[in-house]
Amino acid sequence: GTPAFKSPREAPPNGSGDQTSQYAYWLMQAHPAWEVLNQGINAQRSDQIAARFEEDVLAKKPAVVVILAGVNDVYQGRPADTVKTQLAAMYKRAHDAGIRVVAGSIIPYNTATPDQNARMHEINDWIRTQERADPGVVFVDTRAAVAAAGDPDKLASSPDGLHPDAAGYHRMADAIAPGIERALRR
Repeated sequence: GTPAFKSPREAPPNGSGDQTSQYAYWLMQAHPAWEVLNQGINAQRSDQIAARFEEDVLAKKPAVVVILAGVNDVYQGRPADTVKTQLAAMYKRAHDAGIRVVAGSIIPYNTATPDQNARMHEINDWIRTQERADPGVVFVDTRAAVAAAGDPDKLASSPDGLHPDAAGYHRMADAIAPGIERALRR
């Protein structure tokens, strides 16, 4: 979910807002044969995403799920271990259902404190290790895709300091697409 575009999950049936402000749009532009379902909901924490995982992911039976979660947990002061627990549960549920996982790193936001950045880095380091732990998980560094040159803790460009602009979502899609392709080959 993004503030500039409400996903079809938030605004049925087709979503609303600036379609270019979501990585799903750019994935579909680059890969017209792919059906990309955006089930994101703006401002949700990992536990809220996990609570709707059955309906929004498992019931749809995708070949691949992109899971990018945790920034709102960190923003709201939740500990890194809480996020890792929720992510691990979603990765396992997908794995058990035969769905490959593309695990994106938490993207930065410009007002993050040193403690918040430390927690995001801890979670991202853990996410990165999951590719080695589970052959059904592919790590994608979405943080690096949207980070400012020379400052991985700031967005390269943003309308509000909290979310990437449309160009940032395009860069995220460019980072995610090869991860999806790797996951499909596994």
